[in-house]
Amino acid sequence: MEPSSPSTMAPAAQKISSTTNARQGPHTTSESDAGTAKIPRPREGQADERKLGSRVVLRGARRGGRGSGQGKRRDMGRTEWAMNKVDKRKRNEDEQAAKRQRVDEGKAELPIYATKFSDEVLAAEARRPKKKVAVLIGYAGTGYKGMQLTHDQKTIEGDLFQAFVAAGAISKANADDPKKSSFVRCARTDKGVHAAGNVISLKLIVEDVDIVKKINENLTPQIRVWGFERTNNSFSAYQAVDSRIYEYLIPSHSFLPPHPSSFLGRSCDEWAEKKGDMEAYKKRQEEVLGYWEKVDEEVIKPILAEYDAEIRNILERALWLKGEDHDRVKNSSTAVGPEIGTGQETQPESGKVEEEVTKPEENMETDIKESTDTHQPASQPPKHSRSIILNEAMKRLRQAYITAKRAYRIPASRLTRIQETLNFFVGTRNYHNYTILKTFKDPSSKRLIKSFLVNPEPILINGTEWLSLKVHGQSFMMHQIRKMVGMVALVVRCGCDPKRMVESMGPENISIPRAPSLGLLLERPIFDSYNKRAKRDYGKESIDFDKFRTEMDLFKQQQIYERMYRDEEKENVFGNFFNHVDSFPSETFLFVTSGGIEATRTKINGYTDQMSHVEHALVDADGNPDAEDDDDDDAVKDIHGDEG
Repeated sequence: MEPSSPSTMAPAAQKISSTTNARQGPHTTSESDAGTAKIPRPREGQADERKLGSRVVLRGARRGGRGSGQGKRRDMGRTEWAMNKVDKRKRNEDEQAAKRQRVDEGKAELPIYATKFSDEVLAAEARRPKKKVAVLIGYAGTGYKGMQLTHDQKTIEGDLFQAFVAAGAISKANADDPKKSSFVRCARTDKGVHAAGNVISLKLIVEDVDIVKKINENLTPQIRVWGFERTNNSFSAYQAVDSRIYEYLIPSHSFLPPHPSSFLGRSCDEWAEKKGDMEAYKKRQEEVLGYWEKVDEEVIKPILAEYDAEIRNILERALWLKGEDHDRVKNSSTAVGPEIGTGQETQPESGKVEEEVTKPEENMETDIKESTDTHQPASQPPKHSRSIILNEAMKRLRQAYITAKRAYRIPASRLTRIQETLNFFVGTRNYHNYTILKTFKDPSSKRLIKSFLVNPEPILINGTEWLSLKVHGQSFMMHQIRKMVGMVALVVRCGCDPKRMVESMGPENISIPRAPSLGLLLERPIFDSYNKRAKRDYGKESIDFDKFRTEMDLFKQQQIYERMYRDEEKENVFGNFFNHVDSFPSETFLFVTSGGIEATRTKINGYTDQMSHVEHALVDADGNPDAEDDDDDDAVKDIHGDEG
């Protein structure tokens, strides 16, 4: 036990001091006492000792390993920890107070969202009462550096705060600091992420019946205030929220299987054959069997046939992924893949996977450049004209595959397969593989998912079919939703045994790519617990988005969905993402094959092992690894782990 008071430790401390003073000479100090002779005397009121059984053990004394280093800081006991514990709230308040003082004294610049009015203007302003309210908002995150206030970046909250001041909902005296109005957000979102419904709580001047209209007049059309509800004075949107509903929109062609010529496509076939799972594997892929073979035969071969043999050979080399099978297939004119211009199966030559997946078009361009730089007979056209022809052909082939994907219409049986896979998430599960910096034994890795549903009615927009996935969860960790969508897509499109979902939530570590952020949308937060008490205990109205359903649906269609569709049509975000995953020449994602997690431990021939298991795995929306803009200025890092 730890000693309970300084008085009970005094005899032991005196004995130690006298023993130490008696042993001065180096020849009289025994080996067991060498550590104690150099111990600094404890400060007054503290005892630098511990009891183990009946023995008193000193810091730095030999204890068989741990703590044997002289001068090593000992572990803190509970009492000492409680005495020295930092009051983080007080520390933050002190820091903010010091910052405000520097601003008042002109020693620091104001944040871009703050306004400092002159003393004359402040003196002329009439004081009006403030009321604690919950403000219901929606926004399209395009062009913003996320939801949260940032000192020198354009954010959703920054624009909202300025609009409150301009509309008179926040006084000029409080226009320089949101904390003066008790500004608190419910859910934080990353840059570019949208929200049809979100909530902030603060004190506003709301006596004007047209205050919502005036606020919206001072906002860009991509940010809307739906309304507000009066709350009790202690209400905090951050603390009162019970759960959140997110929507993820994804093109249905994302559930097409990998092309048979891609690394992942070949691996699925090889592991199914190796494990004797071929019949079951084909059964799980029965809705899409032969899709790419038909595209190659009816679309790609006629395009290749239009070019002479030499150019066709170069195109086939560019179409075909480099690797151990290149020599076996390079003379084939029918085996081609959709990875042209979007990702080639090259063996990494450095420890940075970013170079492999960020700009895969360079591999294609390098192949063409090398081919056009070879010696040409005099009868051949000039190099620059051949290069133009090859680039034009490359664009045609790439567009042909994109068109073939967007023409796909998902059958009901495959939608059922998606829903059955999503059902594995429902309940309390361990999601250490679905976030970063978490272990299986970490209690915070467990999260409750209440429902995860795919809308059985796809949406057809500009020739592309989209699916809506909605997840209702108590809380989410960083990247969790995008990794959940990525896992489901891989399991379905690769014809994987659904039991792999259970294994992904077990103790084994696997690298799950996170789906593009383009499709993520915060639908709304839920305040069930508060709403039950609002009328009964406080005489207040509940926080409910249903009364604004018509306006919200129109806003989602015009400001959010249309942006998603337009960006996907222009950038081919989802197509590029899955091409990168399919072409990544590593064992990392082979857990979705019939080989399961065992396949991830089988090194691929020719693959340089210069990267850690995690480093060479996580592919971002645009083909980047799991850096996501370094996660410095736009990642979700609060304790509730809001996905963004």
